[in-house]
Amino acid sequence: MGQLYDMLTEDARFSESLKACMNCGICTAICPAAEFFDYDPRQICDTVQRKDENEIESLLRSETIWSCGQCMSCKARCPRGNAPGEVITILRKYSQKLGYYDEKIHEQQYRMSATQGRHILETGYCVHPDIVYPELHPEQGPIWKWYTENIADLAPKMGANYHGEGPGALRKIHQKNLDEIRKIYEVTGGLDLMEKLTEE
Repeated sequence: MGQLYDMLTEDARFSESLKACMNCGICTAICPAAEFFDYDPRQICDTVQRKDENEIESLLRSETIWSCGQCMSCKARCPRGNAPGEVITILRKYSQKLGYYDEKIHEQQYRMSATQGRHILETGYCVHPDIVYPELHPEQGPIWKWYTENIADLAPKMGANYHGEGPGALRKIHQKNLDEIRKIYEVTGGLDLMEKLTEE
């Protein structure tokens, strides 16, 4: 086998993500991204499964793998139990590691890393009302500003446990849990990728 294919198989998720694609196309038929973009998860799985190094490298260098929204509808409906969305995640990881993605994708990934990625590490949430500042997000409109100003009163009325102990949306995430999230980032290489994006 080739070097790139072998690299993909080294990811612990690979064996569970691509067992035996029979090219039925159910993943593409159900995929929301395929409806709006030139994106075909069936074709991506087929390319990886054929182990053609040139085609795999083309995938790693393409914008195609960045169209997936990671909804995993493909996994839920695959008759063989494949997870094309997870295969995409692995391809993205190596696209970043090898520096194959273009400047536009790099900028998008940096922004995601600097916002949602850091937010998860710092708060346990990728999006939390405390960090979606109205002045930085005018697209949220005036209701969002009003909501953030009155969240302590409003959140409980909507069933949220705003900064509270115990279960519920917007609950307090304890430091031991945040430490565990950081460890996951470290073990999976997420922190390394975030640092690489920042350096570049």
